[in-house]
Amino acid sequence: MEALTLGTAPVLSTPDIHIFEDTTPSVDVSNLPRLSDEQLVLTYEIERTVEEIRARKWRRVALQFPDDLLPDAPRIYEFLRRGLKRARDTHRISSSTAEKQTSRNSNVTRDLETIVEALSISGKDEVEEKLFILADTSYGACCVDEVAAEHVDADVVVHYGRSCLSPTARLPVIYVFTTRPISLDMVLETFKETFMDKDQKIILMADVPYSNHIPGVYEKLREEGYTNVYATSIIHNPSSPLPNRTVPADVSESKDALRNYELFHISEPPTSLLLSLSSRAGAIHIYPTNYTSSDPPKALLATSVMTLRRRYALLTSLSTVSVFGILINTLSVKNYMHILDHVKKTIALEGKKSYTFVVGKVNAAKVANFSEVEGWVVIGCWESSLIESKDFWRPIITPFELSLALKGDAERVWTGEWTSDFQAILENTDTSAETRSNNDKVGEAPGENQLVDGGDFDSEEESAPPEFDLRTGRYVSHSRPMRTSATQPNRRQASQRVGASANQSLVKRANGDIAQVGGVASPGAEFFRSQRTWQGLGSDFDVLNEANGEADTSGASMEEGRSGLARGYVVGNDRSER
Repeated sequence: MEALTLGTAPVLSTPDIHIFEDTTPSVDVSNLPRLSDEQLVLTYEIERTVEEIRARKWRRVALQFPDDLLPDAPRIYEFLRRGLKRARDTHRISSSTAEKQTSRNSNVTRDLETIVEALSISGKDEVEEKLFILADTSYGACCVDEVAAEHVDADVVVHYGRSCLSPTARLPVIYVFTTRPISLDMVLETFKETFMDKDQKIILMADVPYSNHIPGVYEKLREEGYTNVYATSIIHNPSSPLPNRTVPADVSESKDALRNYELFHISEPPTSLLLSLSSRAGAIHIYPTNYTSSDPPKALLATSVMTLRRRYALLTSLSTVSVFGILINTLSVKNYMHILDHVKKTIALEGKKSYTFVVGKVNAAKVANFSEVEGWVVIGCWESSLIESKDFWRPIITPFELSLALKGDAERVWTGEWTSDFQAILENTDTSAETRSNNDKVGEAPGENQLVDGGDFDSEEESAPPEFDLRTGRYVSHSRPMRTSATQPNRRQASQRVGASANQSLVKRANGDIAQVGGVASPGAEFFRSQRTWQGLGSDFDVLNEANGEADTSGASMEEGRSGLARGYVVGNDRSER
């Protein structure tokens, strides 16, 4: 049998293997021994967590774990429960002691029953905190899952493990990075082997679970005579030149000064962070933390040239796309609605159409359901926005890459710098598109009671040269369907559309014109009308009968199906189990 080729979108259902699929990079804990009670208290910062909960008087606490830390969740829950109970008891005892002392100093005589009653009343003010374990996050494990936390009406989320540190939209967060052990001596030996010049400008950085080791490594390097080493510390700012890290003073003044530094990074960073760092720093040396040898590992010189080339090829291949899908990959990151509006407006200004989708965790099978979409733009945290997989039917790019894809070949200039933080995109929004929209009003469909005067602009659009599609090697003349529909509305039908009733939401237009929904051109509706061949169950038999010259297209007769319990079905009146 001839092998099938991928000429259409893949199967529309989600395979079982995607149930627990999560592309968020995680710490490999498979080889780590089970933590003792003392180690677990220190690793998961039980005391600090209890103190913060008590200080802010939070009553309902959600504990969010990534999949690799779920085995420790029951023990952490129990330690927190005991710690909070101990804190309540301590507060009650201290309150009663203070009350007795006050009574003694003021010479107020009260009998024992009155004191006991007062203590019981003060104890009622101490409401017991409720703890909830969250698992199977709505989106990436690096993000705070405010959606799941709101299901239990939580006051705060305690986020365990590595985090993207993206600002949240609604709930406060306690971050516990769960420090992982490394050998400082091995790090020192690898660093000395990598950097021979002790006066060289070097930035010391680590992935979030190893960030607590940075001060110790820095002190050892100072003792070895390294004078120009800068030790980073964690801040909550993905827009920083070093995302979520402090930077040297000269870098704060000019981001270009970062190219004078080389970066020593403990543990392999996620791809999005690597792309951002490699386009800004002079060089990146990665210290691996998953080595098995007893000898100090070699620091690997990181390169992202091939990845950047692949990303550039993806975004240029979408320059002639007419229909974009905007994929919402977060409901928690602050300002995600603002970047959604910005992306929709940017696409509309170029005369293209966009549709917004919320599908939960993203995988290839889900987005393949929408074959009319020719390219995707994902809106998520700065780490999960970068989705690289050959399994997807259409390319997926970030809002930053979209801004490059929508530029013409003559305007598109890419220096190699890459960013996935949409907060920075909102701050540096280019106003040229808005100015252009005020001049020619492109991207706006005619209103219900408006007639469009094409004038000279119609002839200009008709005579505009086609765009070259790098994917097919052909010229495309319909890459901006919304601009064409706005400037060429078929004047013969314009007057009819003005007098049409408001409830006429779907309009079938003449051949060659795009179908309309609510008086607005809809490439999606046109796709369904002209390219969707499947018309429901039984349509495949109709096609087969027509091919065989048979006129009978009637379906099968209806029969009563099976009923009963899953362990034993019955068919019709036959009560015997099947």
